[in-house]
Amino acid sequence: MSQSLVTLVQLTDPHLFADPAGRLRGVPTLAALQATLAAASAQIQTCQAVLATGDLVQDEIGGYAHFRQAFSGLGKPVLCIPGNHDDAPALAQALQGAPFQVGGHADFLGWRVVLLDSSVARQAQGALSPAQLAALDAALATAPGEHALIALHHHPVTMASEWLDTVGLANAEAFFEVIDRHPKVRGIVFGHVHQAFETTRQGVRILGTPSTCAQFLPRARDFEVDVLPPGYRVLTLSPTGQIDSQVAWLSEAQRHQLTGGVSVRTATSQNSLRT
Repeated sequence: MSQSLVTLVQLTDPHLFADPAGRLRGVPTLAALQATLAAASAQIQTCQAVLATGDLVQDEIGGYAHFRQAFSGLGKPVLCIPGNHDDAPALAQALQGAPFQVGGHADFLGWRVVLLDSSVARQAQGALSPAQLAALDAALATAPGEHALIALHHHPVTMASEWLDTVGLANAEAFFEVIDRHPKVRGIVFGHVHQAFETTRQGVRILGTPSTCAQFLPRARDFEVDVLPPGYRVLTLSPTGQIDSQVAWLSEAQRHQLTGGVSVRTATSQNSLRT
């Protein structure tokens, strides 16, 4: 691997429970995370850092112990942000000290990675507080390199999915007002949407990443779980500002092993859903 390239591995939305056997929508979330980490092991060995972009637990702070155990031995910095299912103070408390970093920013070979907390307590929809927007502005203004990547949990753009677009980033306009002031921003990555997604806005790549557990059916009017297996994203950041990115999925055999061969696709009223 060229020393001038920065490689990040993004894993998101593991939704861990205090019970290590806990399941979400038919998927044992800890086993799925462990299988995903095993599938990504070669990329993790050569990356500069791992990104964990929220919903680390499923409303149970006991799940943080499992997250810490799963990630502490990777030998890489683990850059973390909370999602709507996380308890942000409990997450920060549970993931104190190396290799974990919660929020803030990190610099790698001319790239600044900015970690934003878009979670709002007890709400599925996200928002960036004035303090987070100010921190973003300052991090971009003071970045020593020429390029920046932003990570947050909630999607700041529409997904063409009626139910999902009600629980995105509520103040996306304010977010993009900051982004537009800083031409060094090359990309934005997020979790929350449980699917692979890509678009471009004013030359900035915007990337959504599938969960390490169950996926949401894209472009669905109402909430529906897809049959796709757990996945993760690898980002390669070049010194020219280019972002090369691929989503990798567990095999069908691995998915069937996790779910016992049972399909996980179901339909549920959005009124009963908290993503």
